[in-house]
Amino acid sequence: MNSYTATTRPRTPLPRTAPGGPAGTRPRGGAGTHPRTPPRARPPHTVFAERLLAVLSGERPVHWMLGHTVGEAYEQLVRLAPATPLRSLGPRPVLRRCSVQLDPHRTTMEAFASIATGRRVRAMAFRLELGADQRWRCAAVELDGLGVAARHP
Repeated sequence: MNSYTATTRPRTPLPRTAPGGPAGTRPRGGAGTHPRTPPRARPPHTVFAERLLAVLSGERPVHWMLGHTVGEAYEQLVRLAPATPLRSLGPRPVLRRCSVQLDPHRTTMEAFASIATGRRVRAMAFRLELGADQRWRCAAVELDGLGVAARHP
């Protein structure tokens, strides 16, 4: 009679591989590759330009800017946004350039941006103020001069 005796062997762990790679392969990136560096934080004027672009193109609602505005800026957005002045029939509007001028105390910045909307290039200007909590907030916004017209109907 043949008898079979099961013996247990200690399990050796399988080699770690890159996700989805076959067993025994090395992860991507050899000895000479540089480690990934974390992406740089974008400057506040660029972040606000993208946020304002999202609201004025209709991608985001106006209340998305509630905690990021002070003073008259929110009311200016409420008046400008319903017309979605930056919405284009073609591709999504794109922030082409955003520049800034800081005051000597570095507590306010005046920013201006050019935005491509289809074939047109639009201008946007906004003011950022540094709060007591060290957070930047938008204090004023104008679009191609529409901020002044929207303020005084």
